Amino acid sequence: MSISLSGAITGGSMSQFTTPTYTVTTDVAPDINGKQYAVTTLGGTQTGVRTHAVSDPFTIAFFRPKSPKALPTPNPITGKYGAIPRNTHGCVVRKGVNYAANQAPDIAIFRGSWDIPAGSDAYDSANIRALTSFLVGCFNNQSQGLGDMFCNGII
Repeated sequence: MSISLSGAITGGSMSQFTTPTYTVTTDVAPDINGKQYAVTTLGGTQTGVRTHAVSDPFTIAFFRPKSPKALPTPNPITGKYGAIPRNTHGCVVRKGVNYAANQAPDIAIFRGSWDIPAGSDAYDSANIRALTSFLVGCFNNQSQGLGDMFCNGII
């Protein structure tokens, strides 16, 4: 199944928000190998949060490899593989943030990527799915902690 965001996305817990939701609209990704969504509506109580605008973005984009790599043939003598190629998938979240009064917003950016060894998608898909499940669970579990760390610098 491909990435497809629609409707209201339930946000992670934040003590400053009450039941945060984010409704997204499909947008044009900055790269042909990507999908992008813009936050157009907020739900719950999120005082001071702004939706997407040209000069104040609130987007998430997912990217797949431009040239997907396959597992190469093993060495015919040793049966060992040389360097295992990796397929890099990425995610970028952009959010306009204010840094002072009477100034245009600047952009806070999260950039993340996943490097998946070629061949593991077919041979060990359960563990790739476990990596994904764990990551999302960690992000959900640590939503407040990440938000606090970005604001107060305490890890």
